[in-house]
Amino acid sequence: MLQVLRNPTYAKLFAAQVIALLGTGLLTVALGLLAFDIAGDAAGSVLGTALTIKMVAYVGVAPLIAAIVDRLPKKAVLIAADLIRLAIALMLPFVTEAWQIYVLVFVLQSASATFTPAFQSLIPSVLPEPEDYTRALSLSRLAYDLEALLSPTIAAVLLTVISYNNLFVGTAIGFTCSALLVLRARLPARTDDGPVLPFWSRLPLGAKVFARTPTLRFLMLTNIVVAAGTAIVLVNSVVYARGIFGLGEEALALALACYGIGSLAVAVNIPWLVDKIGVIRTMITGATVIVAGLVVAVVVTAVAATTGAGWLVLLGTWVLLGMGTSLVNTPSSRLLADASTPANRNLVYTAQFALSHACFLLTYPIAGWLGAANLTGAAITLLVIAAAAGASAVLFARTRLLPASTGAAAATVEHDH
Repeated sequence: MLQVLRNPTYAKLFAAQVIALLGTGLLTVALGLLAFDIAGDAAGSVLGTALTIKMVAYVGVAPLIAAIVDRLPKKAVLIAADLIRLAIALMLPFVTEAWQIYVLVFVLQSASATFTPAFQSLIPSVLPEPEDYTRALSLSRLAYDLEALLSPTIAAVLLTVISYNNLFVGTAIGFTCSALLVLRARLPARTDDGPVLPFWSRLPLGAKVFARTPTLRFLMLTNIVVAAGTAIVLVNSVVYARGIFGLGEEALALALACYGIGSLAVAVNIPWLVDKIGVIRTMITGATVIVAGLVVAVVVTAVAATTGAGWLVLLGTWVLLGMGTSLVNTPSSRLLADASTPANRNLVYTAQFALSHACFLLTYPIAGWLGAANLTGAAITLLVIAAAAGASAVLFARTRLLPASTGAAAATVEHDH
């Protein structure tokens, strides 16, 4: 998996991703503690609102910006997005009201909605061989998982000597280093994409590819499952740690780290797993694991809300949810690469970015707003959503993507879609 780092361009881009992710991880911990400082036990509601605003930026801004910058140099787009995120990170330590969090989160995540799809769409051009691209996907997922593991750990250590507001400085440093590494990378020359389409034709292009491609419609169903499992972790971990179990600030970092541990354990095994059972079956397995994790989460929440016991079981549940998320998300970009061309790749990746995050517009408010009133009810609702979407994904795959034949032949057919 590490051999793709011999490509100097990819090595710089990967390093930029890792450093920016570490900074973002510090931001996640600091934002949760800031919300608890401002709103106390209603922190889940504040975080739910902030994350919903983040999804609005992703869903509403990403396709619009992608269509605007599609013909601009990728390096300039990536660096500009990093500089905007750097500026916002430096403003966050001075926040004193919830509405200020909402405004700054919207601007910061609008920049992320520009950066991430443009970054992801570059990788197939940098690593055109399918095997190398699969390794890069696993390495990228590994970076996300290491961030989820290391950032909370680093945050927990730093919180013993500094206030959480100083964690935002670490976020700013991450975005600065990311911009410098992108600046140094020699990106592939832009190919001739043919005639320039008008803005209003480019805007819906990615969504049209999704609508006509069976594998991408399957991907949309699994996006819903991932959104349900992720929401309960990102929105309510601070409520479980500080409110339900009455633990210290480090407990939030530990909970998020456990989610990362589960995802990390799976990410390193994705290449051989995909080779063995195919992309579609790997993603179905992940969706099943997420639904199972939410079943356990419902039981843990119900018990903890009445007895205050179950912290270790909750951590184990977060590990399970992390495993399922990695099984779905890591190989999913193979479907995007297979369904796109160099001419429309950025718009297709942006469509996935927007459509997948649109699912969070449903699950984040449920986890935050419903969770503020009834944490067990929120967990049950998320379970129902994940189970319905997961069952639909399995049925769709069996009828449209996986023929009656089994084994290697079926896996080959999957990759042909």
